[in-house]
Amino acid sequence: MSPDRHPGAPFRDGTLTEVDAEPLHVTGDALQDVLEAILAVASELDLTAVLNRFVQVSADLTGARYGAINVLDQHGASTMFVYTGIPTALARMMGHAPHAQGVLGRIPREGALRLADLTDHPAFRGFPAEHPPMGSFLGASVRVADHVFGQLYLSEKDGGFTPADERIVLALAAAAGVAVSNAQLYAEAARREHWLQAGQDIATMLLEGVDEEEALERIAATAREVAGADTAALALPGVGGALYIELADGQDADRLVGEQMPEGGRAWTVMREGRGLQTPSLSRSRTVRLEAMRSFGPAMFTPLQASGRGVGVLILLRRNGRAPFDERDLTTAETFASQAALAYVLAEARHAQDIAALFDERARIARDLHDLAIQQLFATGMQLETVRRRAADGVAPVDLTTILDEALDNVDSSVKQIRQIVHALRDPDAATGLVERLRREASLARTGLGFAPSLVVTLDGRVLSDDGLDEDLLDERVDAATTDDVVAVVREGLANAARHAHAASVAVRVDVVGRGPVGRVQVEVLDDGVGIPARRDRASGTGNLAARARQHGGTFTIGAAPTARGTLLTWQAPLL
Repeated sequence: MSPDRHPGAPFRDGTLTEVDAEPLHVTGDALQDVLEAILAVASELDLTAVLNRFVQVSADLTGARYGAINVLDQHGASTMFVYTGIPTALARMMGHAPHAQGVLGRIPREGALRLADLTDHPAFRGFPAEHPPMGSFLGASVRVADHVFGQLYLSEKDGGFTPADERIVLALAAAAGVAVSNAQLYAEAARREHWLQAGQDIATMLLEGVDEEEALERIAATAREVAGADTAALALPGVGGALYIELADGQDADRLVGEQMPEGGRAWTVMREGRGLQTPSLSRSRTVRLEAMRSFGPAMFTPLQASGRGVGVLILLRRNGRAPFDERDLTTAETFASQAALAYVLAEARHAQDIAALFDERARIARDLHDLAIQQLFATGMQLETVRRRAADGVAPVDLTTILDEALDNVDSSVKQIRQIVHALRDPDAATGLVERLRREASLARTGLGFAPSLVVTLDGRVLSDDGLDEDLLDERVDAATTDDVVAVVREGLANAARHAHAASVAVRVDVVGRGPVGRVQVEVLDDGVGIPARRDRASGTGNLAARARQHGGTFTIGAAPTARGTLLTWQAPLL
């Protein structure tokens, strides 16, 4: 230090270094302000709220015009930038948050960097475009344990920053480090709980017997949401044992679907070893061979494995510039993936049991046909053969008539038995009336909707009562095939409302008017939900309803409800 330089002043030769710290004497009012600021920072549990409060109180207590905290990754790149004093529009024009380079790279792990004019520092590299001019500067590191979590930047204080400001900032930085640690622990506990709940929901859904494709979609979408990822993909074994991305959700999902995972790549490693892995950036990795993956930054690969069996790989991706996944993310994602895989395997086993039960039922039917109907028909054939032989021998017609009567009775009995067996193969609801089947569908939909939908059935404009007297009249007008289609339309309409509408109420109305070809049956399913999305990825269910309408020469429409919000499904067909 030059002998003619007093503490707090720059060198006379024009260079500038950190200003010397001086013993600090804090007044009672100032100490009270600092303590209140520390308590304010420490009282927050949300990480973003902690950082916002920390930056704001730091600027307020020191009198700085501008303040910011830059959260850094292991390479010194910014993963979160919280600021005050700079208009939001101007901050967007400046682009990305600064890296810990130049003057910012000189901020020490401990202590502070205090400058009268940062532009005079030898490490100064200039301001980015649109950046406001700044002179006086005070910077300090915020540490969580031994790790530098981020850096606090304060600038533009009239008269420059003082040693008292430096002491205040260091005290606040220490408190912020503790508050950040608490917020991270709280967020981790909440995230772990969210993962566990998501795993339970997926398991419940699979074991309830939902469609396989829908289950996989839910697994991907849920994992993406809980992990804070931009994209989630499922790589599953395909033809020849290769791994293909069968389903993706989120950013660039269309580019990923159908891609084959390279042999020996990360997905295969996870699949074979049964352990997840993560990478800070796929775009910077030299080993990424799948071009569609190169547009992403942080990535995490998690095995879908149950009882040593590899079901597939869950891939979670974040866009470039976002914070990488950490070990805690990987641990909780592995738990979720294991739950989902186990439920998936159990659902497959149950499906196999259902198939086995179907084969057993078919075998029983074959036995019944053989032991009952076929044997009786064989006996009838023997009787007719006896008639033929006796007729040739000249036996009296009266005796032959008796044998023929017995044979005809046996044929009638065989036909009845075959009808009973065939009837047992049909839908158990085939012998149930339309109204009863519709009530059953409404009752079953309660679980998916979270409430009971309303159901109104009318016959020639009269609402059917609960005494059942009009139900037989309605069944006389609606034939079996149309009844099956009406039930299918109501079932699909309620299922769509449960899956997509997020509605508070759903109303089903079935109107039967007239008789024969001039009569008609109309189904309406109305909800007050979010309406039809602008982009619909799947429409297989509604496509089936349109096909059912065409088979009858009827119509099918789905669109916005006549009310302010919601969806109206309308299906109509003539009566036969």
